[in-house]
Amino acid sequence: MPKRVLTGTVVSDKTDKTVVVRVERRVKHPLYGKIIKRSKKYHAHDQANEFKEGQLVRIEECAPISKLKTWRVLSRADVAAADAKAEEKAEAKAKGRKAKAEAEAANEPAEA
Repeated sequence: MPKRVLTGTVVSDKTDKTVVVRVERRVKHPLYGKIIKRSKKYHAHDQANEFKEGQLVRIEECAPISKLKTWRVLSRADVAAADAKAEEKAEAKAKGRKAKAEAEAANEPAEA
């Protein structure tokens, strides 16, 4: 069975090698139909104490580490998203340059 991966915000990093991550989800109210936010806090293992309060992180389910910790921090989510966007921009830019070069080659008259 695959491990669950969730994205949330670090709300506390006071304990050693542990961060508390708040994961928000949006659900529809059963009667009124309004979209409301529900949140839950998870204690996640942070071996190097590298994640600070306010950061967006990805956590993965793991075997129990302690009474409350059954999650492990994978990485910062906002950094991963920014890297993906930068890579996407670079690819788009390269495509644009290639198309521009092909258009210029097609527009130039053949020299005899």
